[in-house]
Amino acid sequence: MSDALSYRPKAGEIPTEPGVYRFRDGDRRVLYVGKAKNLRARLSNYFAPLRTLHERTRRMVTTASSVEWTVVGNDVEALQLEYTWIKEFEPPFNVKYRDDKSYPYLAVTLGDEAPRAIVTRRSGIPGARYFGPYPKVWAVNETLDLLLKLFPIRTCKDSDYRRAMASGRPCFAGQIGRCFGPCSGRVGIEEHRANVDRFVAFMTNQDRRIVDELSQQMLEASAAFEYETAARRRDQLQAATEFFEKSAVVLRDDVDVDVFGIDHDELAAAVQIFVVRGGRVRGVHSWTVDKELDVPIGDLVDSVVQNAYGGQLSPPREVVVPELPDDAAALETWLSERAGRKVRLRAAQRGDKAALLATATQNAKQSLMLYKTRRSADFTTRSRALEDIQEALGMADAPLRIECFDVSHLSGTNIVASMVVFEDGLPRKDEYRRFTIPESTDDTDSIHQVLTRRLAYLAAPSVTTAEQTDGGDVSDQASQASAAEPAEPVDGTRRSKFSYRPNLLVVDGGEPQVAAAARALAESGVEGIYLCGIAKRLEEIWTPDADYPVILPRNSDALFLFQRVRDEAHRFAITHQRQRRKRDISSVLAEIPGLGPTRIKVLLRHFGSVKRLRAASVDEIGSVDGFGPTLAAVVYEELRSGAQVQPR
Repeated sequence: MSDALSYRPKAGEIPTEPGVYRFRDGDRRVLYVGKAKNLRARLSNYFAPLRTLHERTRRMVTTASSVEWTVVGNDVEALQLEYTWIKEFEPPFNVKYRDDKSYPYLAVTLGDEAPRAIVTRRSGIPGARYFGPYPKVWAVNETLDLLLKLFPIRTCKDSDYRRAMASGRPCFAGQIGRCFGPCSGRVGIEEHRANVDRFVAFMTNQDRRIVDELSQQMLEASAAFEYETAARRRDQLQAATEFFEKSAVVLRDDVDVDVFGIDHDELAAAVQIFVVRGGRVRGVHSWTVDKELDVPIGDLVDSVVQNAYGGQLSPPREVVVPELPDDAAALETWLSERAGRKVRLRAAQRGDKAALLATATQNAKQSLMLYKTRRSADFTTRSRALEDIQEALGMADAPLRIECFDVSHLSGTNIVASMVVFEDGLPRKDEYRRFTIPESTDDTDSIHQVLTRRLAYLAAPSVTTAEQTDGGDVSDQASQASAAEPAEPVDGTRRSKFSYRPNLLVVDGGEPQVAAAARALAESGVEGIYLCGIAKRLEEIWTPDADYPVILPRNSDALFLFQRVRDEAHRFAITHQRQRRKRDISSVLAEIPGLGPTRIKVLLRHFGSVKRLRAASVDEIGSVDGFGPTLAAVVYEELRSGAQVQPR
């Protein structure tokens, strides 16, 4: 038997946050549900060599065909979600939950003369108010211990209570300080009933204002030198704080809500729905959808909600989304008609629902990242993408080496360009290159210059211009070279990989940029290299001399690869541009006569940022120590000589 499981995720794909995981078989039946404080550490145990696993565990992982997980905010959420899924799916390998016992509840026997708080699995106690269920007995006991510090009420058995009341001697629990009922002699029946009412009200609403109230009472008692009272309030405050930390996203029992977490980019969106019924997460639905370009989040929410409730899923009384769409009122009406009752659509800004929305959004981000990672890392997917590109562009062979170019500038000044390399559909960062363009009339001229310099490296062995890699720190001296010269390191060593012939050149832009690149390719005399451009706004693929662009399907792996290549080139160019911009202001100031390094530092320190310095008036510059009216005017004029805007 092979130790390799085909569905094993890569370690880097699994988050390190707490969460709940599910193993499924080929029919999508849930085989096992588990929880973990660290999902990556826990799941790695299941993918150890099969011979080292327990027989039952080995049988489970070999029967399964997939594993999935949901990230939660803390351990208590993981416990609650684990319980929910075990009850819902009844996984065959979760043997510890296969007995006939019901799950533990915290019950308050309101029908008794002196109500008590108990942990029970029995339902139907007359007059009892139930809270829960809890996944483990220890969890409900821990909750009760904390609450008794806040609201001391009776916990002893009925027989002990009756015997104590008849004898006038407190029950054993009362003697050791574990029961605070009337039999202890500390409170009367009416006062105890008031404590019980406060206990039930708190469990129902979980009002966080009690923390502020206890804090204020502790300070007041301390100020009045009532240190014993202050100590009791301190202990109660600690108990209240710990309780809220352990139940941060527990909603009220009467809350029914669906919470939509959404994360998206230009081409795709991941949706995660937390289905909350009776205040507890009853299920999680997630999917990835293709996203039209330039669709704002509001319109995306509208589409996602309609898709979610267009089938058999019925909306609850409340639906929480990241942002309300423009037609929120109409969408509310549609949801109400689907549900047969009033449905409220809202964007949670604060409170427990906002915390749950943040958790759902975190899971959506993880899903989208995992989706994109698997698409780019899967060999079959990458091969299909390269084959689709070959077919779409009419290439003789698949583009095993793609080079993409992007230009960045500050309103026509400080122009830089980037070249990124993808081989077999994966980035090769050690072969990235950066260019500085001394002068250019527009983007098309910049593209022509960069392609001319890069193709000259293929056409001729001589190299004199500087280059810079993603991980290196080599100075770029292209400004001292002619636009026809190729790039090389300043140390004179030849990087042979830069001379590798690409199968496909990609430029960031549409028809004009592709035409400029085609002109550089024709002038270089290099043949056998295909060329195209990708337009940002509509994700269209343009080829030389084409009247219409190539339109790839929105969900195609080919378009996904083009997007990754283009975005990586843009990121690389902007990074270089920002690095140069930091140096640019000092270079400009250093060229002003009478302005040395010391005065430049004083000037920059005084204004705090380049933006504030550029916006300063002559008088403001002149107010800096060491700057007179004449020098201030020169600096002002020099800074205004070239318009500066954010990089393209």
